[in-house]
Amino acid sequence: MRVLLIGANGYLGRFVADRLLADPAVQLTALGRGDDADVRFDLASGSPGALTRFLDAVHPGVVINCAGATRGGARELTRHNTVAVATVCEALRRSGCGARLVQIGCGAEYGPSQPGSSTAEDAVPRPGGPYGVSKLAATELVLGSGLDAVVLRVFSPAGPGTPAGSPLGRLAEALRRAMQSGDGELKLGGLGVQRDFIDVRDVARAVHAASLSAAQGVINIGSGRAVRLRDAAAVLARVAGYGGTLHELDGPPGPMRSAIGHPRTEADHGAQVAYPYPDGCGSWQQADVRTARDRLGWRPRINLEESLADIWMEAACRI
Repeated sequence: MRVLLIGANGYLGRFVADRLLADPAVQLTALGRGDDADVRFDLASGSPGALTRFLDAVHPGVVINCAGATRGGARELTRHNTVAVATVCEALRRSGCGARLVQIGCGAEYGPSQPGSSTAEDAVPRPGGPYGVSKLAATELVLGSGLDAVVLRVFSPAGPGTPAGSPLGRLAEALRRAMQSGDGELKLGGLGVQRDFIDVRDVARAVHAASLSAAQGVINIGSGRAVRLRDAAAVLARVAGYGGTLHELDGPPGPMRSAIGHPRTEADHGAQVAYPYPDGCGSWQQADVRTARDRLGWRPRINLEESLADIWMEAACRI
């Protein structure tokens, strides 16, 4: 099976590439903006015609799109998450390769959900920010393309390679700095939200399974269990061997500050703080993952403690 992987150098794409390369039946070609891609191509600015010519030359059986942006303004997010997917869909429609498309979506497409609920694929999406809107628009383009396509809505990925700017990445960095400076108390905010964390290696397994399946439509990829960020912080402190106190600063709305950790100063005592979780999904998100089990034969294997231990190992190695 010849697979074209778009975005192989990204956070998710690197693990998807590793998973595919471990399958002797897969011939992998990586397309992206980096110098180490097999073929350099920028989806946000490249034309569908140019991509069509490449597809006709390589003739993949599966195209996996892991490319996209998680940060930036509405214009940048739209360009990288929506326009880019429109380019992929149009190129596949024009091409004679007949490839199956596996598009990586995200849980932020759903937006806020009722605490205690599990979000299934038939839920009406109401994204709470420009990132979720841009990804939902991409999903709608894929579903309306007429292609053999599946969209994997990945909830909150964790594990090795977690970006330092993500909530879990910032937690690990705050712990590293506290331990390095010998600080016995670490001030943290925004720990009340609950998210469905899924290890990035389990995501890669789901992508592999989706590329081999005939499943179409939207499929949630998550652990099926919401975890409060303060509980994740406590596990992270334990695996890091931090013996100090985690001091939580979830107060009434007020001036915006760094979302996770910052040095303790006298001015901080009694200050009002507001710590929004940046995905626009409110205080709670939990995936219903029965469709992934039934249609892909997929279940998560790696627990959150192992994911957090890998995040900590990478943070601890930073100078």
